[in-house]
Amino acid sequence: MFPVPVSFTFGFKPVSDELRPMILHEFAANGAKYLMLTGTDISRIMENRDCAARFRRELADEGLSYCDAHAAFGPMLDLACPVAEARPEMIMRHKLTLLITASMGVKTITIHTGNEPRHPDYPLEVQFDCLKRSLDELLPFAESLGITICIENIWYQLNTPERLLAVKQEFPTDALGFCYDAGHANLMDKGRNFPDSKPAIGWGAKTPTWDDHILEKMLPHVVNCHLHDNNGRLDDHVVPGLGTVNWNHIIPLLKKAPRLQVVTCEVIPIRTMSSIRDICVSLEELGKIE
Repeated sequence: MFPVPVSFTFGFKPVSDELRPMILHEFAANGAKYLMLTGTDISRIMENRDCAARFRRELADEGLSYCDAHAAFGPMLDLACPVAEARPEMIMRHKLTLLITASMGVKTITIHTGNEPRHPDYPLEVQFDCLKRSLDELLPFAESLGITICIENIWYQLNTPERLLAVKQEFPTDALGFCYDAGHANLMDKGRNFPDSKPAIGWGAKTPTWDDHILEKMLPHVVNCHLHDNNGRLDDHVVPGLGTVNWNHIIPLLKKAPRLQVVTCEVIPIRTMSSIRDICVSLEELGKIE
């Protein structure tokens, strides 16, 4: 089994307040103990502080609790956002996100670095500098709250393992770690087999730096991880085992990550039409791999 807690995510945005407890019950009935505090839920708490107590109560009624978090993301919300007039609001929003995360008893949060094609008028190195300036402001605040910010490998030039390691070298604090995303790593490996894969399109005229050792590079700093599957072409977020991710290679390595705090299943049921039972069973099976 996994040496750390296993959490699950669910896209509650289109779900009514009346249906939400039923979904939580399904997770609990199928053995789940922890859920991710999503950007959607954090945004709802920002809008109405009463949601925090209600969300905690609904989870507690099913024997569930939050174990990790994911910040809201987008062109004007990501850490590398280079738009000068948007950056103060982005920093303030992330500070409020960190406060809410701490108040919900969560110790790790994934915040997207950003994807450079979203700001084509700004050079890559300018965006990379903005990413570091954002962390320079946010990491002391996170450290004061006892929270680890985790930056994630995606499939762009701005979030290759080499870029993440370069950031980590500048910020050796334990308040900064990595989120290893297995599905994104698979795109940066198997994507070479598809001329229209996410990386092939995302890197534009430049050939992606295909890589089949992303986890090995990130491993010393991996604090949390997102587990989901795909066939190397699209970021499908399907149940592990339905794609081409080499779980027999990844899981034993993950179990050795010295800073690992939580394993998160990031299958998105509403997008993939996956049953909650299948999702929970898939993580149980992954945990058995040695």
